[in-house]
Amino acid sequence: QVQLVESGGGLVQAGGSLRLSCAVSGHIFEVTAMDWYRQTEGNERELVAAITYGGNTNYGNSVKGRFTISRDNAKNTIYLQMNSLKPEDTAVYYCNARIKEHSDSRYVLFWGQGTRVTVSS
Repeated sequence: QVQLVESGGGLVQAGGSLRLSCAVSGHIFEVTAMDWYRQTEGNERELVAAITYGGNTNYGNSVKGRFTISRDNAKNTIYLQMNSLKPEDTAVYYCNARIKEHSDSRYVLFWGQGTRVTVSS
């Protein structure tokens, strides 16, 4: 069964750093674009960062210059390096991935379970 397993969340003081990881587990054929989103209570999920298989990246305006998304294709894993964290970065962070389970299947969007990041002031 395909799963996305996130890790790295926690409590950090403002100005600090955290590194999130998201690994695809299970038998798959191919992974393409992967993203990080975040969500606070009562709000919709917002895009934090996106990365293609080839490494092209895109960032939400609120995190540009502070967060860096990267990936290791050999490990089917993406990372989110978060620096200069602010209290407003507090949220549950989710990763997703577009995955083909078999060579003849369609791409399906999978989501991780989320990891909580809390930034104290």
